[in-house]
Amino acid sequence: MGDSPVAGGGMSAPAIRSVLIAALGGEGGGVLADWLVLCARQSGLAVQATSVPGVAQRTGATSYYLEFSVAPWPEGSVPSFALSPTPARVDVVVASELLEAARMMERGFVTPERTHLIASTSRVYTTLEKMQPHDGRFDPERVRALSQVLARESLWLDMAELTQQHRTAVSSIMLGALAGAGALPWSRACCEDVIRASGKGVEASLAGFAAAFAAAQSAPPSEAREAPARATAGASSAPVSLAALPEALQTVAAHGVARCTDYQDAAYAREYLAQLQTLVQACPNPAPAHVALWQEAARHLALWMCFEDIARVADLKSRPERFAQVRASARAAAGEVVHITDHFKPGLEEIAAILPRALGQALAAHARPERHVSLHIRATSFWGFALLRLLAQARRWRRHTLRYHDETQARVAWWQAVCQWAQVAPAFATAVAGLPQVRKGYGQTQQRGLHRYARLWQTLVLPRLGAATPPEPEHTQALQDALRAALSDLPDPQNDGTAERPVLWLKPGA
Repeated sequence: MGDSPVAGGGMSAPAIRSVLIAALGGEGGGVLADWLVLCARQSGLAVQATSVPGVAQRTGATSYYLEFSVAPWPEGSVPSFALSPTPARVDVVVASELLEAARMMERGFVTPERTHLIASTSRVYTTLEKMQPHDGRFDPERVRALSQVLARESLWLDMAELTQQHRTAVSSIMLGALAGAGALPWSRACCEDVIRASGKGVEASLAGFAAAFAAAQSAPPSEAREAPARATAGASSAPVSLAALPEALQTVAAHGVARCTDYQDAAYAREYLAQLQTLVQACPNPAPAHVALWQEAARHLALWMCFEDIARVADLKSRPERFAQVRASARAAAGEVVHITDHFKPGLEEIAAILPRALGQALAAHARPERHVSLHIRATSFWGFALLRLLAQARRWRRHTLRYHDETQARVAWWQAVCQWAQVAPAFATAVAGLPQVRKGYGQTQQRGLHRYARLWQTLVLPRLGAATPPEPEHTQALQDALRAALSDLPDPQNDGTAERPVLWLKPGA
């Protein structure tokens, strides 16, 4: 720990340790700062804490900065503490969210000579990320890789998962991580005594503290790749084998198998693997470009096969973990009642989508954008929960619905095109593999996406299917540019954005 040797008083004064807390608004960063101050005072240490309110894109963000001596301060001298953190002079940075850790590194508070970084792998997505028509999420691996370079030591934990597991606030998780990582100059018992003295949610806070303490001590620094491990473990329990696929594809395929099994059933996951096997067989002499194609195509295939319909939404909204997450976000104590009301506003087209094909087509023919059904379902009531579970059971006849027929028809044609060009034109095939990104959303957003997909398919992909020669680099570039424009809400190079309208010729004087 890169403590300051002297921050005030004489040369014999104990070292000063600085801690910067980066948390989103409402997560309990102030509670953590208060606990640290109380621990320092009970240990006879000199301490000072300041807070700097800030504004973030999500829930607001307040930075809490503390400085405390690592040993009792000599009598007759007064310590000199800083009121705010200084870049390159912070000993410990603890962040409750991954992007907040990135902000601290960007501002220069994390340095390889001094700083111990303790952060969460969990995400609360920013407004900018959610606005993107495509996958606009910030790459977490870039932050993790940067921490290896900028931090003296780094420890990554999934604090959000620990918070949900123990139904507590993230403040107790961060305190446990700080104590378990050896970043605090007092004992574990001192932390637990302060938590007990708070008198609020004591048992849950102590359980979360203990879990984070154990995780910090057992996990090697910079080794927290929980998500792939969980996905692989979940896939290994499914009755589907991944061994037939190349090793370079198995990790992505494991995610797809887990998603398809959860979405429908094991048979659906086997269909997914069978289609991947078809793509692999289309590349008898694989090169690095083909491996990249496999991974991109496998990801988009799984996402397309698991398109969101009413049954899927109802299933996700009625799961126990969803109720636990809402209670944790509301900071509901044991015994407190939390009511959840879900708002649904499906149009006639969305209702027709879950009906049998013939009946759905008849209803869709009379659908109008202004026609919709507004529903307010109390998910925490008996009848509301029963209705959601009833809607979720609609997945049993999903294969017979109009939406499944239309999605499957388009997906099969897309997959055949990817396989056709996989060996001879992997770059073009990879661009084609990315086309399903525009088929997202619901309502009018979904309709715009379907229209854009159809334009891209008809103008840039379909003409190449009947061509006698493989696609050239200029064809690949044109498709990539058009796809990028479609995902960025920019004018499509193949479409001026003007909707087709009939031309009316009027006679003079009419």
